[in-house]
Amino acid sequence: MNPLILIIIYIASSLIGYNLIRRIPSLLHTPLMSATNAISGVTVLCALFAAGAAAATGSRALGFAAIILAMVNVAGGFGVTHRMLRMFVRKRDNTDD
Repeated sequence: MNPLILIIIYIASSLIGYNLIRRIPSLLHTPLMSATNAISGVTVLCALFAAGAAAATGSRALGFAAIILAMVNVAGGFGVTHRMLRMFVRKRDNTDD
């Protein structure tokens, strides 16, 4: 495929994705982050299969890099989700009545 077409698709999808994410209400960010974590988990599995089936060393290195980057995304997503959910926990009183 022509590299210019790939760059145009990348720019268009980035702009559309930014506009979609920007319009999401703050109450829906936690479920959206959970869905994104699920998608990243699928990406990790696919990268594992691709790296395992790769014959060349360079392909295996790229597969390994994809696994690492996807796992960073999953871990970061779970961290952000956990932090957002902690905002909704009520604080307990320490008074003994």
